[in-house]
Amino acid sequence: MRIAVASGKGGTGKTTIATSLTLSLVVYGEVHYVDCDVEAPNGHIFLKPQITHQSNAVIRIPVINKDVCSLCGRCVEVCQFHALAKIGKMIMTFPQLCHGCGSCTINCPEHAITELANPIGVIESGITAQGLFFSQGRLNISEPMATPIIRQLKRTISVNDSIVVLDAPPGASCSVVETLRSVDFVLLVAEPTPFGVHDLKQMIGIVTEMGIPAGVIINREKTSFSPLEDLCSDFHVPILMHIPFDRRIAAGLAEGQTLIEINPDYSQRLQDVYHHISSIIASK
Repeated sequence: MRIAVASGKGGTGKTTIATSLTLSLVVYGEVHYVDCDVEAPNGHIFLKPQITHQSNAVIRIPVINKDVCSLCGRCVEVCQFHALAKIGKMIMTFPQLCHGCGSCTINCPEHAITELANPIGVIESGITAQGLFFSQGRLNISEPMATPIIRQLKRTISVNDSIVVLDAPPGASCSVVETLRSVDFVLLVAEPTPFGVHDLKQMIGIVTEMGIPAGVIINREKTSFSPLEDLCSDFHVPILMHIPFDRRIAAGLAEGQTLIEINPDYSQRLQDVYHHISSIIASK
């Protein structure tokens, strides 16, 4: 089962939930935590893995042989990202816009395009003291796009992993959508504030469009907040857990502790969330 943990913005407690959920599920088999927030990965702070493997993440940039190119413009036509342009008697490449999809290379009738591997970051993997498999990507500073490294990061997932928890980037950008592709369930973390309602509505729209079942965890809850609960009710998205606004939790997180370390009761509570997710998926 693949579960993505996402939120409409940063700072809602997404990584708090993702890391603690992963730890609580060790009893069910091979569990793999994948930190897809490649611009600012921080799951390692809580899970403290021993990194055993590191490799470059690359994007393949087209290089055009001007002696062979006929200036037909086919590569420009097929590029969805406008990374190529025909200007006068030359084809210009804009590497910052290139997604490395290879469409230009495949469609060039003159075979005038080769691809140069451009490193954009690193992919690291290892294991934690609890026996969790751990993977994360780190995008190089100044690189404009996270989606290529997320695609490569997801290749570290093995068919032997019985449970995979993907910690999505914050927001609702292309990198979030890329993380959600091919998952079985999306666990949305929301704050009980007007801003939290706005962000959750945006995320519900995305998972609905992608056809992925979802549930909500409300974090930092002082009292019942009806606008958030009404939104979940209106879109038939179940609320799976409430986490209170608690100074002890905040202090523990600041010290790099997981919810389970702060309060062991959360292990059973998160296992209950997992069983609820399993029943939702089974009913689809």
